[in-house]
Amino acid sequence: MNGAASAWLSAADERRLVGSDRVLAVLKELAGHPDGVGLEELTRTMGSPKPTVHRALVALRRAGLAEQAAHGHYLLGDEFLRLAFTHHEARPEHVRIRPALEQLAARYGETAHYAVLDGRDVVYRAKVDPTVGALRLTSTIGGRNPAHATGVGKLLLAYHLPTRAAVADWVGAEGLVRRTPHTRCTVDDLHRDLEEIRERGFATDDQENETGINCVALPVYSTSSGTPSGSVSVSGLRYRTPLRVLVDAVDEIRGTLGSLGGAGR
Repeated sequence: MNGAASAWLSAADERRLVGSDRVLAVLKELAGHPDGVGLEELTRTMGSPKPTVHRALVALRRAGLAEQAAHGHYLLGDEFLRLAFTHHEARPEHVRIRPALEQLAARYGETAHYAVLDGRDVVYRAKVDPTVGALRLTSTIGGRNPAHATGVGKLLLAYHLPTRAAVADWVGAEGLVRRTPHTRCTVDDLHRDLEEIRERGFATDDQENETGINCVALPVYSTSSGTPSGSVSVSGLRYRTPLRVLVDAVDEIRGTLGSLGGAGR
């Protein structure tokens, strides 16, 4: 193959990749509009030409990943939801951890989460709300929060950032976002918190991510005996379940997680 032909194929491959990326970008944008979104608004939001967005929507509709409602708005299709929920329900970690989360939510009347660390964020892999209580937390499965502002995040960071230098490197020049007046936003404050977490074996979130919400978080060891694969938390409304109540329940929570085999030790 001569050089000109090779260069032409590379350019074609690049165009195909860009096209695929655009389709995925439209898919992700649709996820932010559960009530649907019109083509004009979608085009403005994404900053892409209308024909480009429309072609992506056609491809997604053809695959069943998007659909068009009677009023002309586009939203995620049933096939996308089927794939997502089937995959989520079948994940081994979900099958193992959900029963423990259900026990915790029923026992304390508050929300139980399972989350993993992903860069500077935590991602919620499972969530069980209490069966009673009018107020529920806004967290969602697949949702993200800054790791340094959450109990589950700080618990996992404690095992990934063992020194002040490691914390400083992780914080970097961009610094840390302050979610509430209680968020640990300096290297020294976060390092001190992580040291305490390693010593006592659990983490707390005292209104650091969301005003009025507190939690305790414990580690789950499903892939390694030395480093947690994830973290389970019990998160509650401060006026309904004060932080001291959750801290007093740590041993009981750890016992519930013990059924996972190495979890919460």
